[in-house]
Parts: sequence; structure tokens; C-alpha cells
Amino acid sequence: MSRFLQLHLLTFYPPSNVNRDDTGNPKTATVGGVTRLRISSQALKRAWRTSDVFGSALTGHMGQRTQRLGEEVLAHLHENGVEEKKAVTIAREIAGVYGKVKGEKDANPTRTEQLVFISPSEREAALAVADRLASGEKIDLKKEQDTLLHRADSAADIALFGRMLASAPTFNREAAVQVAHAITTHRVTVEDDYYTAIDDLKRDEEDAGAGFLGEAGFGSGVFYLYLCINRDLLKKNLGDECETGVAEVALGALAEAAMTVSPSGKQNSFAALARAGYVLAEKGNAQPRTLAGAFARPVGGADLMEQSIKALKEFRSELTRVYGAGADETCELDLGDKKSATLADIVAFCRS
Repeated sequence: MSRFLQLHLLTFYPPSNVNRDDTGNPKTATVGGVTRLRISSQALKRAWRTSDVFGSALTGHMGQRTQRLGEEVLAHLHENGVEEKKAVTIAREIAGVYGKVKGEKDANPTRTEQLVFISPSEREAALAVADRLASGEKIDLKKEQDTLLHRADSAADIALFGRMLASAPTFNREAAVQVAHAITTHRVTVEDDYYTAIDDLKRDEEDAGAGFLGEAGFGSGVFYLYLCINRDLLKKNLGDECETGVAEVALGALAEAAMTVSPSGKQNSFAALARAGYVLAEKGNAQPRTLAGAFARPVGGADLMEQSIKALKEFRSELTRVYGAGADETCELDLGDKKSATLADIVAFCRS
């Protein structure tokens, strides 16, 4: 089996602001001496993980990133009739296994200070241990860590994107997927949208001014995105569940989401719901490599997608000449070629 799966995508976004910086403008990066638009890997992974694509394909195999596991435990104990003070104490003890718990006098005393990725099986284990504590059983939670925290389970999103537990680093999981920040293949100028809002109840005899004035940054371009998946590590993170086909389903969902799901920033204002115009999927055991070097020199011309595809193919060909083949198998989608692969073909290639 090929160890690595690599995905290279070129996606055109119309005027939009899907991923903002601290000033509210589109995120940017300086590459090749010019400004490029950028979409952070965090924004992309969040959009994919919470998408309908993941939700429908991986029902029952999705974790939750939350500070509120203790609140779920507390609600569970309330349903079982446990007295309030005792229930809060148990919920705090359970939550403390997953992260540092907020102070007893905090408005939310059962929440953790940090967001923690919790798998479905860990949630079930937390509720089961809470029931045991509520029944009066004496439990040393430090000795129960292997019950409450898992090194491998069926949570596909944790297996893909990893997690860090500062309070229990032994149970950290290394991400099986590496996701680059997407950048435009060409120079971009961030523009400002000056807009107004009118008061519908303002009468004609009053001043003609707007009720609100505002500005919003936006930009447009062809973005290059690179993903590298270590399939061996994915199966290790899933443990026994890899035998049920969860790994294959997760890879297919990841590919489909990367091709079809856009971050949600300012979508109501710009409706930049994009689809990948070009996708190259590769499988093999050779050392992975990004093809971002194809765009170290910004592309230009009237057809930015065409020029971007050309630059990517030329750069990949030269890498192959110098370093040898970077993959054993490939599958290519090109919206400009009616004979190219489809979304279904790419998903099937990634799953196989």
C-alpha cells in the first residue's frame, strides 16, 4: 500500500473575504516579492471538519472540540437524579482529566480552560465513570486515564487532524494530515468595499445621508492548496477501526471537502462558494513534496487558471527529471478537459 496521499488543488475565488486577519481584511502573504491572498490551514480544516460532507460520511465517527464536556457530564448526572453539589464535584473531577478546569466560583465551573478534542468513545467513557462515582465507588482518576483517554479510536477527524492535551501529553495524537496555507498563484491587490445602509423609516424631508457607513476588504484569485496524508499514521490513529473502512471513508470525505467546501467568512456578502478547477491526486512511498515552488514567480496573463495549471505541470515535470518520480499513481481533474477525472473519480482514487 502507498504510504502517502498528496493533493494539489487550484481553486478560483471571486471577490471575497473568506478568511480575515485582525483588521478584518483578507489574510495575505508576501511570496516572490509580491502580495498574495492567503487562506490559513486552520480556517480550511475547520470548514472541512464541520461541513455536511464530513457529517454525512462520518456519522458516529466525529469528535467534538469543546470546553464543555464537564457540562455534558453534569447534565447526565442531573438526568439521573444526582444531587447538585455532588454532581458538580464529579463533573469537575471528570473534566479535570481532559484539561485544566475553571475555578469553583467561575460562572461555568465545569468547563475546561482549553478547547479539547473528545472522541465519541471518550465521551461515553466519561459518562460511565461519572455514573460509577455517583454510585459511591471510590475511583482514582489518575489510574483511570486509559479508560477516559484513548490513544486510538474511531474519531476520524481526530485521527486526521490530531490533538494536543497539555494535561495528558501521552494521549496526544499526531495529525495524519498536513495542510498548507492556500496562497494565490499571482500578485493580488486587496481592495476596499465602501458600503452604506439606509434607514427605511427615514422621511424624504430629512437629510439624505445613510444610516450607516462601512468598509470591508476583499480580493480575488486562483489559490494553490497542498495536502499530504500519511495513510499509515491515519490507520494507527484509528486503531482497530481501520479494519471497518473508516480510514477509506475519511480520505474520501477529506478529498471531497477540500474540492467543494469553502471557509464561511463573509459568505453572506460575497457568496464565494468555490469548487476546485484543477486537482492532482498522487499516491506513493516517495518523500512528499509541495508544488508551491511553481508559483514562487507569480503567474500572469488573462487566464490565471490556465497559466497556473501550466506552471504547476512544468514545475512538477522538472522535479521529476531532477529527483525522480514523486508518486506511483496519479488521478487528475481539469475543468477545461472533458476527458479528465471527475469528483467521484478523485474520491474513489483517494479511498482505494
